[in-house]
Parts: sequence; structure tokens; C-alpha cells
Amino acid sequence: MRAVEVSDIVKIEDLSHDGRGIARIDGKIVFVDGALPEEIIRFVYTKKRKDYDEGRLHELITPAEERVKPACQHFGVCGGCTLQHLSPAGQLKYKQGHWLQLMKKMGGGLPDSVLPALQSDVWHYRRKARLGVRYVHKKERVLLGFREKNNAKYLLDMEECQILSKPVSQAIPEIKSLLNALPSGTQIAQIEVAIGDECALVFRNLVPLQDKDAELLREFAINSGFKIYLQPKGPDSLSLFYPPDANFSMQFSLEQFATQISFEPLDFIQVNKNMNELMVEQALKLLELQPDDRVLDLFCGLGNFTLPIARQVNYVYGIEGNAPMLERARINAQAQGITNLEFSVADLQDYNAVQALQTLQFNKVLIDPARDGAQTVVEALGASGVARIVYVSCHPATLARDAHILRTKYGYSMVCGGVMDMFPHTIHIESMALFVKG
Repeated sequence: MRAVEVSDIVKIEDLSHDGRGIARIDGKIVFVDGALPEEIIRFVYTKKRKDYDEGRLHELITPAEERVKPACQHFGVCGGCTLQHLSPAGQLKYKQGHWLQLMKKMGGGLPDSVLPALQSDVWHYRRKARLGVRYVHKKERVLLGFREKNNAKYLLDMEECQILSKPVSQAIPEIKSLLNALPSGTQIAQIEVAIGDECALVFRNLVPLQDKDAELLREFAINSGFKIYLQPKGPDSLSLFYPPDANFSMQFSLEQFATQISFEPLDFIQVNKNMNELMVEQALKLLELQPDDRVLDLFCGLGNFTLPIARQVNYVYGIEGNAPMLERARINAQAQGITNLEFSVADLQDYNAVQALQTLQFNKVLIDPARDGAQTVVEALGASGVARIVYVSCHPATLARDAHILRTKYGYSMVCGGVMDMFPHTIHIESMALFVKG
């Protein structure tokens, strides 16, 4: 066995993009798992590389003021969380600081003013998740959980989850018992969690259920109150198992905007319900909506922004590349009698398709892309001179890239911007920025 090498006493200077402490020894950077800025520590080396080293916390000599005791027994092993040892206020400080550093470093530029960081529920906030399921022969049982933090090949056998919605977290032992009792339990690949006004679990069953499987699953659904779906193949194979006479779709509310969003359990929705409402509220304020506005909502999904915007303006155009989700957005609008909008399917990574949208006669734009960002959109629409753009981002690096294009090529200013803690206790940074034509 290789001898463990313990470092001398060092001070942690900062946090890395993946939540590890950063120290320097003779000018060489060391990333230390479990350490926080301003802490005095010793660490154990885990890897040595040419340009940097890696380690894990060994001895905490002087803890940071913002260090707290993790709430979950699985923290440190589970890959679901990275920052439970840092207070919620400390997490906001880190995320806002890291976001500003990236904007400056990657050419996006600093905003004229920094928006106050948004934070809502920090525990049991997650209403969408994918839990792995695996039968382990050596243990002779089925495991349920997220991937392990330092070895994604292994599945953590969860007993609880402090970020999952409380009804699901509390039901984890019962779900594990169910999986181990099912004759086909070894052929369940994953369970998708989806929560709206009701809780749903989607069982990814690789083989058809036997009669005993169906009996046990039905009994679990009755006792738990969960809605149960089956997915034997791809997304199109999704079917409602129990209750058989229930509506296939689910629903959640944007209460502040008197709006209901129907969705299917495999659809994308923002994982943090209350933070989502704060995010929509802030986006609409930054757009400074007026009754005669005509707004373009790009990557509109189910209408999370589109429907609230439509209640305040003359007209809204919702554009999305996913046709089934867009059809559900239309249904959402029709169900609530919202008629001053139009939905269209378009590939928003296609320059010509985006440029063609200029015929829609809009004066404000909201952009909410996936991690790849919206480079094609800002290139195609930047030249249009639209007065006001609100950009909602789930990846700071692509926002910085797109901000650089808007600022240097098309004369926009980033008037304000800041982070939203959609995923507390993780390193994920959601943010929003307002661009105004100079």
C-alpha cells in the first residue's frame, strides 16, 4: 500500500469552479476536496500532475466562519451535492463572485450593476431528479441513489436526500423495499422523479412487468399516493400505470401570475418551484413590459415565461425546437384563455431560421437556452437592434461568450446581471442579465 502523503499547513485562497478549495504550494495550485476559503488546513495528496495537484482535507486547523455541519448523512460520498459544508449565504457569495469572475475573464464584461442574488428554498427543493437503480450481486440487493461523488461508476445506496422534495425523500426506504421485492426489480434501470401538484415516479422497466410486479407496484402507489408511470423504452413509450383513470399530464402553478403549467413527467421544468417564480418575476421586471409590447420568447419550452408575459403585453411569440413541448405550451395557453400569443417550432441553432424571426415585429426578447447558450440567436438578432434583451442562463461560460458578442459586435450594454440559486448545495450557477442597445 502506498504511503499517505500529508501536506504542510496551508491556507485556502479560493474555491474552484467545481467547489474544491484552492491552495498554492511553491507556486503550484492544489485543489483540495472539502476545504473552504480562508481555512488553515493540512491535506492528503490524492493525485500529482505536472501543472497542478489534487488532495482531500485531512486536518482542519482554522475553519472558515461560513463552514457549517452538512445536513445529509451521505454528504461527501453522494454526487448530488458539493457545498453542504458551506452556509447558504456563503454559497451565494461564492456563486456571485465566480459568476463575475467568469464574465470578466471570458470577455462578457462586468454588468453596470450587480443584481441581488436570488435564493429561496435551500432544502427539499428538488422537484425533478433521476435516481439510479442497480442490482449488486455481492450485496444481493437493489441499490437506489445518485452516483458517487468521486467514482461515477458506483451508485450510492441512499437512505435519505435533503434536496429532494420531502415526500420522495421520506419514501426512499419504501421505494428500496419495493425494488427489492419486485420479481423484475433487477431490470429497473432508473426512477425519474417529477413533482407538480402531485408526486410522480417513472420506473424505467427494461422488461415487461410480471403479474406480481404489477400487484406490488399498485399496492405501493395506493399506500404512498404517488402517481406511477412506466417507461420500457424511449420517451415515447411512457405510459401511466396508476391510477389508470387519472389525467396523463401533471400540473404546477405560477401563483403570482395566476398561471397553470401542464407538463408530462419527462418534460423539462425548473427544479426549484419557488425559485422559478422569483426568476420569472425578475425577468418580467427587467423587460419593463408595457401594454403595447410585442415580445419574442426564445427556447420557450412549456410557456414558463411566455404565459405570464402574455398577461401584460400586446403579443408574445414563443419559439421552441421541441415540438411536443411546444404543443403542450399551446394547450396551456388555450386552457387559460390566453389568445394574444403565437407558438412556432424552429431550430434556434440555425442562423437562417433565427434571422427569419425578424419578420415577427417584436421590440423585446427573452432568451432561456440550454447549456450550449444562444450564440446563433445573438448573432442573428443582434443586428436587428432590438431595444431590450433579457438572457436567462444555466451556464456562465456560454453567457459570457454571448455577452461578448452582444457587447463588442452589436453595441449592447450589460446593464445588470446576477445569480439565482436554483440548485442550492451544488456548484450549478443559474444567472440572468439584461442587455440594452447603446
